Amino acid sequence: MAGAFQALLNLTFPVAGAPPFRSRKHTFTPSLFSGNRSFGATRSNSLLPRELRSVTRTLVIRNSANPAQEFQGNDGPNQPPQVFASTILASAKPLLNFVGSNFLPLALISGVTLGLINPSLGCLAHKYHVAKFSTCGIFLISGLTLRSEEVGAAVAAWPVGLYGLASILLLTPLFSKIILQIHLQPQEFVTGLALFCCMPTTLSSGVALTRLAGGNSALALAMTVLSSLLGILIVPFSISKLIAGGVGASLPADQLFRSLILTLLTPLIFGKVLRESFKGVADFCDSNRKLLSCVNAILLSLVPWIQVSRSRSLLLMVKLEVFLVAVVMGAVLHLTLLGFNALSIQILCGVSGGNKSIFANKENSSALLLVASQKTLPVLVAVVDQLGGSFGESGLLVLPCVAAHLNQIIMDSFFVSFWNKKKQSLGDTKAA
Repeated sequence: MAGAFQALLNLTFPVAGAPPFRSRKHTFTPSLFSGNRSFGATRSNSLLPRELRSVTRTLVIRNSANPAQEFQGNDGPNQPPQVFASTILASAKPLLNFVGSNFLPLALISGVTLGLINPSLGCLAHKYHVAKFSTCGIFLISGLTLRSEEVGAAVAAWPVGLYGLASILLLTPLFSKIILQIHLQPQEFVTGLALFCCMPTTLSSGVALTRLAGGNSALALAMTVLSSLLGILIVPFSISKLIAGGVGASLPADQLFRSLILTLLTPLIFGKVLRESFKGVADFCDSNRKLLSCVNAILLSLVPWIQVSRSRSLLLMVKLEVFLVAVVMGAVLHLTLLGFNALSIQILCGVSGGNKSIFANKENSSALLLVASQKTLPVLVAVVDQLGGSFGESGLLVLPCVAAHLNQIIMDSFFVSFWNKKKQSLGDTKAA
């Protein structure tokens, strides 16, 4: 009797007009109301349902006067599934925003980590030429998203492209002479980085990063394709004069030329033809540029994943402190190239019209800075293979260049993320 009476005292009834509260087996319809205030009355024990005789917790009954109330027990609010899902999404929103803003560097770091933890998958991907397919995919997406007005913008910016080619193939290779003055054991690390300076620009990352940064992607494409094709002729000369001391260095020119045509030009042209032939393709690509940028980032992350997987066994044979020195040297080299090209852009702006100069255009300058400051790894690997040990152990020559290649992509991806955040904050400030 006492337990049933306590249960009645703990009941909170709704206001008039509220729907009855339904339990599993019984329906309670209140007959006395006093606003939202609880009340108690003495009832006979025989009138109470059996389940209520053991009730020991308070029930707060949701009513129409206060829809924010929820069924509540000692464990706290019991929210409906929709409210619970919304709460989870709201709490995860900062994490999702961070991932979206830094998708490329996170993808690259994930690829490197996976290559170090489990290299067998990366070696299997190399066996089936996944890196070539990823490069083809990047240039196919570039063709699909390449607007005709962007091609016109690239043609109008021909002085920027001309300087970019000169910087990639003639000016930045001169830094190899400075690198050769460094003494480090094994000496192949130094020689490898010097060879790296003489290479053309990256085949895919420069274009992908330029697109992510909102730069002149058509100009980046033009500089990439032309420097890669011209590099087949110029790189042997640069190595012979700057590094080999007059010793000839040969390149598999026919093989490299065919490979570049197949992996760069063909998918680029095919993507552009598809875009111009089918309006639905163009509309889809224009409305899903963010999605395609994420696909680009994933394809780009496959290259360092495969390279790290292939070099892991050799990496474990080298003293950690020596390798870290080589990694720092590669990072300093990339920062030096970025600083050199940034300074060159400022000088060219000063002598060609200041703020009205074509070099002062943000889209052109970002494309030039990113593309002209990067060096490609696949061409270096082909060159080292042809040298046949003339400059030392091939694996030791390539290893610091793998680290430098990863450094430049990861560093530039963070720079691009910073630029995009800065542009977004400026846009929000103007909107306010």
